[in-house]
Amino acid sequence: MAVTSQRAGTEAGGTAPMTHRQIMEALSGLLIGMFVAILSSTIISNALPQIITDLGGGQSAYTWVVTAALLSMTATTPLWGKLADLVSKKLLVQIALLIWIAGSLLAGLAGSTGTLIACRVIQGIGVGGLSALAQIIMAAMIAPRERGRYSGYLGATFAIATVGGPLLGGVITDTEWLGWRWCFYVGVPFALLALVVLQKTLRLPVVKRDVKVDWAGATLISAAVSLLLIWVTFAGDTYAWMSWQTFAMLGGTALLTAVFLYVESRAGEPIIPLRLFRNRTISLASAASLFVGVAMFAGTVFFSQYFQLARGLSPTMSGVATIPMIAGLFLSSTVSGKLITRTGRWKGWLLAGGMLTTAGLGLLGTIRHDTPYWHTALFMAVLGLGIGMTMQNLVLCTQNQVTAADLGAASSVVTFFRSLGGAIGVSALGAILGTRVTGYVEDGLRALGPEGAAAGQSATAGGGIPDLDLVPEPVRSVLESAYGNGVADVFLYSAPFALLALVVTAFIKEVPLKSRTVAGDTESESAPEPTGTPAGTTTG
Repeated sequence: MAVTSQRAGTEAGGTAPMTHRQIMEALSGLLIGMFVAILSSTIISNALPQIITDLGGGQSAYTWVVTAALLSMTATTPLWGKLADLVSKKLLVQIALLIWIAGSLLAGLAGSTGTLIACRVIQGIGVGGLSALAQIIMAAMIAPRERGRYSGYLGATFAIATVGGPLLGGVITDTEWLGWRWCFYVGVPFALLALVVLQKTLRLPVVKRDVKVDWAGATLISAAVSLLLIWVTFAGDTYAWMSWQTFAMLGGTALLTAVFLYVESRAGEPIIPLRLFRNRTISLASAASLFVGVAMFAGTVFFSQYFQLARGLSPTMSGVATIPMIAGLFLSSTVSGKLITRTGRWKGWLLAGGMLTTAGLGLLGTIRHDTPYWHTALFMAVLGLGIGMTMQNLVLCTQNQVTAADLGAASSVVTFFRSLGGAIGVSALGAILGTRVTGYVEDGLRALGPEGAAAGQSATAGGGIPDLDLVPEPVRSVLESAYGNGVADVFLYSAPFALLALVVTAFIKEVPLKSRTVAGDTESESAPEPTGTPAGTTTG
């Protein structure tokens, strides 16, 4: 341990980089933690239709089980990032794991959709810490020029958890003596293992500073994001888009945002330092991440409904069916990371990723319930290739602009906007899916005639997620067609956001990656150093 600590301290001084083996030892626990975070999001994807059916929820509950975790993850990401600039990153990542474990255990005991959603909020707080801190810790140890190589490992972890999650969740759900509750329990041993490994291997320099957490800013941004997502979820369903509720919620969101900006402009340690946005790269990367988030989460959340409700696959086979998208993501993130390390150039990969993501979503917008699978697989692979080239590299180009003092805040800003885009996207697209499916079902039932319409209304009574095994023909065909068309519409509506991300990315100026870690930097293009002066450094 003393040797590891010495290495970290040497690296902090910018004189001797860590070897690949030393870095991998330190990253091992971090990668396990990332695996746990991603697994918690993907393992329930194919189990959700069964979960919502068992707990008696509808499309709104389906969406909020996903959105609740994204919301808490989004709202707390800036706080985790700022804390990482002030206190031990190792301690923070361990706290994040413990919060995630608590949320997972409670979620497995949930007896209603409301309780499950509340437990997912707790899980999301832990995931927010793990997602933000993984990028921050990597940047603290590895120079930007070399970071592309290790981003490939993160990409591989993401791919394995994304592929393994739906498959594992499907198998657990289909196994009678386990059941879907084990989807929440199964990751706990991995989280405990990550705690042990991190305790033994992770040693980072800790700058001793007076900790001044901007709780007012954290509360205001959380409230603004929450109010916006509540409006997006219920507008067009519970109340009209043009209604007093809409004006009240959007007005409240605008007011909370204005107060947040005022508080941040005067805070000594702002949760999101506004001066970072003077840097063009950070501003544009944040905007691009917002749009990428919509596309990325749309591509992972709604496939389970398509394969299970439009094509009649089991949860297990639904996970198998998404492998082409994950294979594309794994391939592009790994290959692009290695080539970026070799050349130091990254913008071309961002542009190519934006084009592929837009094309993939546009192509997926043409699928139907009876589209040949190989067509759907090809379109998913294109989407996966695009997301893999884009996701990590937007964080990388941002981290290349800042010094160690702003590393956590800058990294979390990009992650925040990506999560915000995902949360808004899932909420809005989930509401759109519910509306479109209802419309398609009503059209299909009318086409069946009076007797068919009566049978269909009986089968779809209650507004919940249907159990296709209990629905007779020809009503089942109507439902499959409705979900096939509805999910395709969701992908089609997501494509313009990917196009916007591409346009924004085109205006980012490419700056060659640095060859030293931010811990050793003394200059930053983003802004002056914070007013606080480090008093000393330890390891932890």
